[in-house]
Amino acid sequence: METLSSSSIISTAIKPYPLLSRTKNTRFSCSMKVASSFSYQKFIQYALDETKLSTSDLIPSSLQEDFSTLKSLDGKTELKMCSFQAPKIRLLRSLSIETSEGMQVLDFAVFPEAEFDLPIFCANFFTSANINIVVLDLNPLHDVINETHYKEKYYKNLIPLGVKYSELLPWGGKLTSESLKFFSPIVIWTKFSSSQENHNILFSAFKDYYKAWLNLMDHAIEETDHSQISLNLEAQHRYLTWRAQKDPGFHVLKRLIGETHAKDVVKMFLFSGVNDLGNKTFLDYFPEYASEDGSIIEKRSIIGKSFEKRPWNTRGVFIGDTFG
Repeated sequence: METLSSSSIISTAIKPYPLLSRTKNTRFSCSMKVASSFSYQKFIQYALDETKLSTSDLIPSSLQEDFSTLKSLDGKTELKMCSFQAPKIRLLRSLSIETSEGMQVLDFAVFPEAEFDLPIFCANFFTSANINIVVLDLNPLHDVINETHYKEKYYKNLIPLGVKYSELLPWGGKLTSESLKFFSPIVIWTKFSSSQENHNILFSAFKDYYKAWLNLMDHAIEETDHSQISLNLEAQHRYLTWRAQKDPGFHVLKRLIGETHAKDVVKMFLFSGVNDLGNKTFLDYFPEYASEDGSIIEKRSIIGKSFEKRPWNTRGVFIGDTFG
């Protein structure tokens, strides 16, 4: 839930005592009540429909049995979770939240199997009556700033798409160096006021980015080199480890459903695999976050460098100086 880095703007008075509803037969059922004229439900449905066109083997994930619906005790807020898998897809999952006050959240991601070095599809959206905070990207599995080969392989033909939507959805302000390392040259990081026109643009961007990801998936060739598969696996685990530890959306979930359920949702659902795809810890990957007593520094950023303007030019070349 990268979009919730400004989580202080979210103010809810929901009691942290959720009721967990388990649903065993949830095949392709991801519907939710629409709390306003604009809903992220159509985003989820679009993605599922398009994915089923690309693969006939999309089936519910084993996570679906334990993570389906969470509801606050006062009945005003509902969290809906869906999860699926397919031959090239380790996990397709979504978390959507709607409150009676009009706040909405969508956290949608698709993680490839380790035999494919595909980017990770990432859509993190927050909407209130006045503001929208958006991250939309094909998060690179490997370094796109220094590794030209990976950038050429997956992003060369997508740069025009990124330029198109970066003009319609301008850069949203400061972004930390640490976060930037997990984003691609076509990332959309933006903030905008709520309006039907802006929501239409966002939906159009979501559709185009998702179709682009599915096209990459359709043409992806399975890796047979075990050393490369291991590199892909470690890269995905590193990504999951960072997101699970540093994702500020945890604090929002904690207010909504309590600390215990929030931890379960983050580590077992949103970033499923962080506990079993690898053995390295957060400090193994990011030793710069180690404090003197060996604990993890909780600051969002310790480097201090942030980017107020888009650090890629219209050719997809990184122009953000250094990360130091």
